[in-house]
Amino acid sequence: MEAAQDTRAPWRVALGNIIFNADTPAGRVFDLGLIVAIFVSVLTVMLDSVAGVRLRYGPLLNDLELVLTALFTVEYLLRLISARQASHYARSFFGVVDLLSILPGYLALLLPAAQFLLIVRVLRLLRIFRIFKLVRFLSEANILQQAIQASLAKITVFVATVLTLVTIIGALMYVIEGPQNGFTSIPTSIYWAIVTLTTVGYGDIAPKTGLGKGLASLAMILGYGIIAVPTGIVTVGIANAQRAQAQAQNIPTTDLFPSRTCPRCGLRGHTPDARYCSRCGERLPELAAPVRP
Repeated sequence: MEAAQDTRAPWRVALGNIIFNADTPAGRVFDLGLIVAIFVSVLTVMLDSVAGVRLRYGPLLNDLELVLTALFTVEYLLRLISARQASHYARSFFGVVDLLSILPGYLALLLPAAQFLLIVRVLRLLRIFRIFKLVRFLSEANILQQAIQASLAKITVFVATVLTLVTIIGALMYVIEGPQNGFTSIPTSIYWAIVTLTTVGYGDIAPKTGLGKGLASLAMILGYGIIAVPTGIVTVGIANAQRAQAQAQNIPTTDLFPSRTCPRCGLRGHTPDARYCSRCGERLPELAAPVRP
């Protein structure tokens, strides 16, 4: 099927190349300037949330934010004008983020508290992937997403188990320690169990009795074991996702090839297309003929 003919005026095409194409010098300058403006906007919102800074520089920060909001509004309109199909851009991920990044600025004129929602502009920093040629890392993000989706059922069971544990431990600690030792209610005790089981350990509540300390010690030991469970689940999911991607791209897997071991450091598991060791840089031995099942 032939590509749809571009019916845009020449000036719209030229403008679109600057705004949407970071491969050109002008496009790169535009996007870098946009990143700087986003950084300044996010920094402005952060500083405005500090009472001392707001008291001294409040009017200046407000004026700067108004200028940046107007600048981002013009930029959004230019993207709509220069896009091949404005509706496609408006419904895209970056189009929605661009719109959400300017709406709080206008809402702040009616609701001053909405000004802090401007922090959503930090999402626009995702464009840095395109500017600095880091799009290739998005494929790794897809693998991670597939791994998490494949492990979702196991993770759900794990979270449900942890919630059950903290509920039981919290209830027991409430019975053992009681309000006199800071465990004033079962929800408060569950909060302590979550903090302890996740090995965070704020220390704002601590058991005083010997039996309570014993239960706390058990919760701490369980916490170390629990940390390893989701890591193993996701790791297996990532390995399965990488294997599926390799098969989809017709890349031979290590199941069809002998294990490749570095002769210098002994590292195993190199991919079939690797020529040098990923640990020490030693040249790997030539790959033998694949063993077909």
